[in-house]
Amino acid sequence: MKKTLLEMKNISIEFPGVKALNKVDFSTETGSVHALIGANGAGKSTLMKVLSGAYSHYIGEISLNGEKVHIRSPKQAQDYGIQIVYQEVDTALIPNLSVGENIMLNETVNNMEKKQIVNWKYIHKRATEILQSMHVNVSSKKLISELTLAEKQMVLIARSISKDCKFLILDEPTAPLSHAETEELFRIVRNLKRNNVGVIFISHRLPELFEICDEITIMRNGEFVAKEKIANTNQNRVVELMLGKKLEEQFPKYKVNIGKTVLEIKGLHDTDKVRNVNLCVKEGEIVGLAGLVGAGKTEFCKALFGATKTTAGEIVLKGKKVKFKNPYEAVKNGLALVPEERRKEGILVLESVASNLTAANLKNFTKLASFLDFKKEKKVAKETIQNLGIKTPSEETKVQNLSGGNQQKVAIGKWLITDSDVYVFDEPTKGVDVGAKKDIFELIAELAKRGKAILYASSELSEIIGITDRIYVVYDGEVVKELETKKTNEEELLFYSTGGK
Repeated sequence: MKKTLLEMKNISIEFPGVKALNKVDFSTETGSVHALIGANGAGKSTLMKVLSGAYSHYIGEISLNGEKVHIRSPKQAQDYGIQIVYQEVDTALIPNLSVGENIMLNETVNNMEKKQIVNWKYIHKRATEILQSMHVNVSSKKLISELTLAEKQMVLIARSISKDCKFLILDEPTAPLSHAETEELFRIVRNLKRNNVGVIFISHRLPELFEICDEITIMRNGEFVAKEKIANTNQNRVVELMLGKKLEEQFPKYKVNIGKTVLEIKGLHDTDKVRNVNLCVKEGEIVGLAGLVGAGKTEFCKALFGATKTTAGEIVLKGKKVKFKNPYEAVKNGLALVPEERRKEGILVLESVASNLTAANLKNFTKLASFLDFKKEKKVAKETIQNLGIKTPSEETKVQNLSGGNQQKVAIGKWLITDSDVYVFDEPTKGVDVGAKKDIFELIAELAKRGKAILYASSELSEIIGITDRIYVVYDGEVVKELETKKTNEEELLFYSTGGK
């Protein structure tokens, strides 16, 4: 099978206040799986947005088999067989259209532009065939708005492979997927490789890269660092190249005195997934909420925070029974939630870093007649940026222009300013590199040291083991086991997470 060589040479691009890429070289070929990795802000996604035509104002050359190609728009990239599946799945799908319409979107739009009748029967038939080839059991007639995050991810991949695809870029594809769904994705990737498609795989989960990829390119601070065969390197060396230094112990070890119970949940039910949840969290304690993707952890966090309706059960906060009709009441009573989908629910992407950091505590930044004290807001924002190590040109930079890890630090930082009593973290390290993860673990450990009660929900069992004091395992919306962290391991957590009795 004839290979196609893709080369990017001396790629540079600037945005206001920041040089995102500086003379970056990247090359790969069809029939291989190539990892592109680097710390948050290294320029991985930016480089791939250049390749996929999302950014047109770059300097440098792109060529296929030595022949220079002109890519300044997504359509031009697609015409050369270059497809991309973005990390933010919701921005790439149309929620009020069906699965089939989203998968076959280009064909549908082309028919409409040519004023041709759309053959809806064919659209759904073809979409179903693609989904079945991927072993994805979702009806082509189901609305996108009704899908889980994992299902949306699969729809985007289905859309990409529905067309002639030479190179498929996957940006953090496994972040919303369960272990079983990840294995299914890997099966699809291996099948694409056999069919001479080149897959460019961006992920912060290093074990996955060593399982699925053939080569790896490492970036740091917008520049090319190294390209190696996966077989010739190891995870420690990759981390060192990513960060420019050796990674110390990832999980901080502080001596914390566990105090009295701050939060107690008794028999909590919601209208959908949460069933009879019982748990408690004490002062200075980090309590894990472990479970696989789809277990009901996120639903529980939202129900606790007043974002969804509860039908039964009690929430006791600092000895007082409370009922939150909405998140505002939860915040007023000392609860903070860092949600799983940060761009959709955790930050205001079109607002500045300063506006985001003060958004949850505006009353402390207002003068008479409710006017914002911009001087105070700027001062506190600058202090928080420095304390959290948020990489941003200034406090006035829009959050959408920050890397994923720095966006997550902003999502956490706004709650640090509120000085809440209970902090709920839902998958806080999703899509975050190893360096930024360490920073987040330090933040959480520091909160516990200050006597805050922490609830840490994650499907990353190694993180649960590394940072918590006690663990509740969630399966099918219900707490099925309580464990002391130092007396358990990942194998036992996985056993109960998969329904073991």
